[in-house]
Amino acid sequence: MTIKDAALPLEDEADLDPLLTRIGDARYVLIGEASHGTHEFYAWRAALTRRLIEEHGFSFVAVEGDWPDCYEVNRSVTLADGAPEDPAQVLNGFDRWPTWMWANQDVVDFTRWLRDHNTQRHPEGRIGFYGLDVYSLWDSLRATLNYLQAHQPEHVETALEAFRCFEPYAEDPQSYARSTRLVPSGCEPEVVKLLTQLRSDAPTQSGTNRNARFNAEQNARAAAGAEAYYRAMVAGGPDSWNIRDTHMLETLQNLMNHHGPDAKCVVWEHNTHIGDARWTDMSEAGMVNVGQLVREQHSEDGVVLIGFGSYQGKVLAADYWGGEVEAMTMPPAREGSTEEAIHRTLGQRSALFVFKGDEESWASQSRDHRAIGVVYTPHAERWGNYVPTVLDRRYDVFLWIDETTALTSLHGMEPAGGELQTWPTGDEEPVP
Repeated sequence: MTIKDAALPLEDEADLDPLLTRIGDARYVLIGEASHGTHEFYAWRAALTRRLIEEHGFSFVAVEGDWPDCYEVNRSVTLADGAPEDPAQVLNGFDRWPTWMWANQDVVDFTRWLRDHNTQRHPEGRIGFYGLDVYSLWDSLRATLNYLQAHQPEHVETALEAFRCFEPYAEDPQSYARSTRLVPSGCEPEVVKLLTQLRSDAPTQSGTNRNARFNAEQNARAAAGAEAYYRAMVAGGPDSWNIRDTHMLETLQNLMNHHGPDAKCVVWEHNTHIGDARWTDMSEAGMVNVGQLVREQHSEDGVVLIGFGSYQGKVLAADYWGGEVEAMTMPPAREGSTEEAIHRTLGQRSALFVFKGDEESWASQSRDHRAIGVVYTPHAERWGNYVPTVLDRRYDVFLWIDETTALTSLHGMEPAGGELQTWPTGDEEPVP
């Protein structure tokens, strides 16, 4: 099948009907983005998620964000006692660079809708919003300590031991990562002990207490995952990437268990996490990702992987790690890429592609497929920013927006600093 024959309209939310039919009873729907700074990707992803919640009974949204920050958004959208009534107040407080990934107007619009939707639901059935990522080492340690002080004071000393181990590094992940060259185990024993003790005598609880307990356990898991991630960054190679994506998968599974046997999840992450790594050159580099792992472990529950792409436009990004965010011009896609092939055929039309596993399909050929992280240098597209991809194997569905616009950040100028991500979504090498 040719590009022209396969392209379905994509102009308004009703055009998502074929995609909803493809999803059917699937319990895992993973929705990507080709950059972390494109309005149309966020807006269409939100539109699809609203329909999945309203029409297909999905239970929660899990995103490529930090657990502690996103849990405060969750408290707001689920109308938790004492939580801000407007999720924008929480999102405005996101301060880890790159803040615009979640502190942007599209996420504000979606979370406000989600809170309003939840006002019509029983408290036990409200739709959650959670973070899957692994960077929140110190914030997660603080949250775990606060929980233990209030509920399990007998384990406070264990949490303080972990704090004392990390204290010399002044909340600088790179400093901690480099220190493990001398002491390879780092603070691993302390955070593992903390997690073990927290889980060893978990009481049977329900309602608010059950959620607080789950939050504490996830913070302890996030701290353990972050510590392992930073240790792995020193050695280079695929290990840190794999630790991160494996942690995100484990967090997703914990959320599914928490929400019960009939739970359904929507995941929002970059294409490089969502699209099955086995159908890119990531596999050759020894990397796995969330999409691959979910397919391998949960195919019997129904898994649908959804990617995005565009030809040209504007994107919110920075030109170095920790730099100021700006709306950059994304040049036309390079010759021979998936993006150039679609644009050459469809012109400026947007389109929806629902793949059927046709071996003769245009999408069954390996082509370069653009991936833009939070760090972006447009003139470097001659040699970077593309991942060789068999499109109809990497994704089940592909949404095409020919020309895009940039996100609207809540913060404007971004502070310097932040915690390094490894390639490909951050376009940064591991800590040297």
